[in-house]
Amino acid sequence: MTRGDVYRVRRPAQDPKKSRAYVVVSRQPLIDSRFSTVVCAPIYSQGGGLETEVAVGQAEGLKHDSSIHCDALVSVIKARLTDYVARLSSDRMRALDRALRIALALE
Repeated sequence: MTRGDVYRVRRPAQDPKKSRAYVVVSRQPLIDSRFSTVVCAPIYSQGGGLETEVAVGQAEGLKHDSSIHCDALVSVIKARLTDYVARLSSDRMRALDRALRIALALE
């Protein structure tokens, strides 16, 4: 598992959908640790045009245009991240990092 990997999670907690894609956003030392969870950003099929959202789509292994929502970060148990979809490109990772800085008021 690597930062920027996209996984589909079946029956995510408190989500009405049967499955949802998530991007791992935790730092790599945490991902590699024995800690049982990582921080992820959910991917939704609709966006609100916020600067904390990152557009993704078929290039990232998804069926349709969607967006990563950095204002909705969640902790996901690593063991649930088994359905690998794709890894974000360098360009998408830069956009994700920018959106996370804005969402967490780090700029």
